[in-house]
Amino acid sequence: MSSLLAVLDAGDAQPAAVALRARSYELLGDVTGRTVVDVGRGGGRAVAELTARGARPVGVDLDPGMVAAARERLPTGDFHVADAGALPFATGSVAGYRADKVLHLLDDPARAVAEARRVLAPGGWAVLLGPDRDAIAVDSDDPATTRRLVRAKADTFPSPRAPRRQRALLHDAGFTGPVVEVRGLALTDDVALAMAHRLTDDRDWLAEQTARRRADRIFVAIPVFLLVAARR
Repeated sequence: MSSLLAVLDAGDAQPAAVALRARSYELLGDVTGRTVVDVGRGGGRAVAELTARGARPVGVDLDPGMVAAARERLPTGDFHVADAGALPFATGSVAGYRADKVLHLLDDPARAVAEARRVLAPGGWAVLLGPDRDAIAVDSDDPATTRRLVRAKADTFPSPRAPRRQRALLHDAGFTGPVVEVRGLALTDDVALAMAHRLTDDRDWLAEQTARRRADRIFVAIPVFLLVAARR
């Protein structure tokens, strides 16, 4: 758990990731004093940042370990263990819904998006952020092996291509006018090397990536799809 949190923290500290989170908060609209559910909240960073913006965020995650870590980091935060497809909120009771790096981890992303619509009050906004695991770009002298490794790692997730389906999922759940923004993270430091190690344990390929890092030639790009839609 601690190693995963360390990787998440390093990624979340990247300037592009900070800007992406800020944009996701803006898209929620004015939620001052109102309840926002943040699904898949990692170590609680988004809950802390939304609180600073005047919202009343509630962090939800299915992993008790993640929830425990978030509570330890932010004792005043409101965190719950719950399934994204069965949230502990009454119908129409929340003003905003945010899910960051979540849908690709779910067996049934459509169920989670339908649940988002259920808990949102009319006029509320759903904001979905997701990295496309099957479209990660890594600079390498062996592009064929790189493509194979990226695809193999993507296929270890329940729904690796869910982020590119988010617009369709929002439409199917009854949301109005989903808007898509395409962002990305470009990694050129130790975070890139850590990402490479999370892709594979192929020693030859990792040796090349390690050499690239030493020579300041490593490059990993992760496309992120950011969507917002209204609950009418």
